[in-house]
Amino acid sequence: MTAALSLFDLAGRVALVTGASRGIGARLARGLAEAGADLAVTARSAEALAETVQAIETTGRHALAIPHDAAEVEGARGVVERVVAGLGRLDILVVNAGVEEVRPSTEVDPALWERIHRVNLEGAFFAMQAAARHWIARDRPGAIVTICSLTSFVGVPTAAPYTASKSGLLGLTRALASEWAGKRIRVNAIAPGYFRTAMTEPFYADPAWQERMLAKIPMGRFGALDDLVGACIFLASDAAAYVTGQCLAVDGGYLASI
Repeated sequence: MTAALSLFDLAGRVALVTGASRGIGARLARGLAEAGADLAVTARSAEALAETVQAIETTGRHALAIPHDAAEVEGARGVVERVVAGLGRLDILVVNAGVEEVRPSTEVDPALWERIHRVNLEGAFFAMQAAARHWIARDRPGAIVTICSLTSFVGVPTAAPYTASKSGLLGLTRALASEWAGKRIRVNAIAPGYFRTAMTEPFYADPAWQERMLAKIPMGRFGALDDLVGACIFLASDAAAYVTGQCLAVDGGYLASI
């Protein structure tokens, strides 16, 4: 391995990926394992994580499934403790857990607003806080990657609570990057463009919507989950040692063209 390529090597490191039972979280967990990291993964049930754990183990890396609902923000510290107890350390946190529900803004009620913000913003913050407290107490460096969204930058009709939460997550990413830089903790974000997952399926169910969106993406295609892996490995690795507070849009050129 050349010196340049070794910057991306995650061998000997442990990563925690939240919301890793499917979609983006599952693919990023496997990608980090392919780069050499051992993985802890969370979702609301251990059963939901079985496929992700199997995919990680096929790479030859260790996998630890931790049942945890991201809405239970008080449990974030316990998750970090379980990672360290089970895998010996924690070096990387990928904050991926998120929820969405498409609904006209005039029909959004407090329960929906609270549910989305509880997971997407509160859950994200307290997961990051728990990891940072662990690293600071031990004077260890750490890398955090949050999964933001195009809605961190633009408004999307019928997604007001989600848009607000993801805009907040980008602001939180920048604030914590500034606050924790002196503690050797880097905090960056990825903003996926249009990727078809279980959460975004309501949009893709409309062929007319797909046609309109494709016309707005300069690359002329929707994202594939593999497109996100390299960005995550980069931000988690020593290749990004002087990068913090940034948001990398993986969107086929969408934001650049509007």
